[in-house]
Amino acid sequence: MGQCIDCAAEGNPNRRKVYIQRNGKPAPGNRCGEHFRARRDERAAATREKRWMERYGLSVDEYDAIYEAQGGLCYICRRANGKVRKLAVDHDHQTGYVRGLLCKSCNRGVLGHARDDVEFFERAISYLQQPPAFGVIGKRVAPVHLKEAA
Repeated sequence: MGQCIDCAAEGNPNRRKVYIQRNGKPAPGNRCGEHFRARRDERAAATREKRWMERYGLSVDEYDAIYEAQGGLCYICRRANGKVRKLAVDHDHQTGYVRGLLCKSCNRGVLGHARDDVEFFERAISYLQQPPAFGVIGKRVAPVHLKEAA
């Protein structure tokens, strides 16, 4: 394989060999691993930013402002920080209003499953605060937890 075209363009005297991908093919454009990943990440960011603008009318600065206002975390679970995978832009499907940023699990798994039904969440809160089984069998510890405690 040849040498990295970007290393050559930079005048790097230690031009690296072309990166071979997992599928055995050389990196597109005959690039080393570092330049291949940099170009891939640049394209992904540009695509993501274009999608935010086209779908939600949201600029990168506005996304960043919402992200900061939420403390840099998914608004619902407060665990996902968007460092590995950007937080999704959540919007109301009836009004089209942008509501905030959520991780994929909360956006699709929680809100998507509930179909934005407020009563769904009220029932979930009631279920957690007053489990129906308590009224029938009382507060009983599941055997699986007794084994774990031992």
